[in-house]
Amino acid sequence: MNRRYTKITKAIFFGVVASFLSVTTARAQSATNVLFVGNSYTEVNNLPQMTADIAASMGFEMTWSGNTPGGCTFRQHCTNRSMTLIQNGGWDYVVLQEQSQYPSFPQSQVEAEVFPYAAQLVASVYAASPCTEPMFYMTWGRKNGDAGNAPYFPILGTYEGMDSMLYERYVYMAESNDASVCPVGRVWRQLRTNHPDLELYQSDESHPSVAGTYAAACSFFVMFFGGDPAEVTYTPNGVSPQHAEWIRDAVREVVWLQRPQWQRPQPTGSIASVDIDGASVVFTANTSYADSTVWHFGDGTSTVTTDSIVCHNYSDTGIFAVTLVATRHCMTDTAVTTVHIAGDTTTVTGIVRIAESDNRLQIFPNPTTTKPLILLDGKMITPDDEEISVTTPDGRTIPYDTLNEANMPRGVYIVRIRQKGRVVYGKFIKQ
Repeated sequence: MNRRYTKITKAIFFGVVASFLSVTTARAQSATNVLFVGNSYTEVNNLPQMTADIAASMGFEMTWSGNTPGGCTFRQHCTNRSMTLIQNGGWDYVVLQEQSQYPSFPQSQVEAEVFPYAAQLVASVYAASPCTEPMFYMTWGRKNGDAGNAPYFPILGTYEGMDSMLYERYVYMAESNDASVCPVGRVWRQLRTNHPDLELYQSDESHPSVAGTYAAACSFFVMFFGGDPAEVTYTPNGVSPQHAEWIRDAVREVVWLQRPQWQRPQPTGSIASVDIDGASVVFTANTSYADSTVWHFGDGTSTVTTDSIVCHNYSDTGIFAVTLVATRHCMTDTAVTTVHIAGDTTTVTGIVRIAESDNRLQIFPNPTTTKPLILLDGKMITPDDEEISVTTPDGRTIPYDTLNEANMPRGVYIVRIRQKGRVVYGKFIKQ
C-alpha cells in the first residue's frame, strides 16, 4: 500500500548508532517465542516461518505469532489486535515493523506520525514483561525510490536516498526506546552493491522476493540466536545455492560480525574499589545503563541504591561474599568480591566480574521458574561431583542441592563452583 506524506520540510533527521554491548542468554535451551507486529513486508513469503525453519535447521526451536495486516502502521497497531497480543506477555522478542514508507518521510511528519507510536509499542512491551526484547525491523528503500513522494521530498527519488532515511529513523527509534534493531535494510544494501543481479524485489519493486525474505530471515536468526549464518544449510525453494551463499555472506558481515551494534544496551557493573577500616567497608561501583543497583553484603543484608559508593558495617567476624548486581529490564551484570572481617584486620580477596556468559559454564533454563540444571565444560554436574554453592537474592550463601521452589524468591542468583583448584562463577534469574 502506498502512502503519501502530508507536510514538507527540508530538515532531515540523522540518527547516531549507539555502541551496544551484546547480551548472550540461554534462550537456545528452550523454545524462543517471537511476536511479529507489522504488515505485508512481514507477511509476504511468511518471514516468521522461514526464520523458524532456519532456526530448526540449526538445532534451535522458535515458536511465533503475528499480526501483519497489509499497510498497517504503528499508530494502527496501538489500537488493534497487536496491543492485545503484546499485553498478553510471554514473548522473548517482539518485532516491530512500520509501514514501508512512513519512516522515510520528512522529520516533522515522522515525529508526529511514527515516533510517538513506536514509543508506545515499546513501552507496552516492557510493561507486559520486562524480560521481553523489543526489536525494530529495519526495512529497505524501494527499488527505484518512492516516485510518488519524490516531488515533495526529493531525497526519496532514489533507492539510496529512501534507504538512507529508513536506516536513520530505525536506528533512532531503537536507540531512543531502549530497543534492538534488525538491520535487514543494511543487508539488502550490501547485496545490491556487491551482487546487483540478485533480485531482492517482486515486480512491484517494493515487496521482497523469496531471496529478499531469506535475507531478512537469516538476519533475524542471527539477532535471535546469535548463530553464524555461514553455517546455515537451509535454503528455501526459489533461491539458488549460489544466491543463498551470497545472502548468508552479507548477513554474516553486516549482522553477525556487528551484532553488538544492533542490540539494545546492556547494563554493566563492576566493583571499582574496596576501602576497609576495621569492620566498616566502603565499596565503590562503576555502572552504566543500569535501572537499579543492588549490593548483597554476604551477611544476609542488602541495599538498593543509585549511589556509586556504599558503606557497610559488619557486626560479626567471618568471610563474606559481596555481590554487586546491575540490572536493566531482565538483563544483569554482576561482580563479586570477598571480605574477611577479623577483628581489627579486614582483608579483601580478588574482585571477580561475572560475565553474562561463560563458555565453560551453562545454566538452563535461564531465566527459570524452577531449580536450574548446570553444565560445566559440556558435562552435567551435581553436588556429588563438585562443590557448588549459590548466593541468593537476599545475600545468603547456601548449598546448591538445598535449592527448591519453596526457598527460591525471585531475583538474581550467583552460582559458585570449586573444581580442581579453580573457581567458576555463573548466574541465573528466578522469575
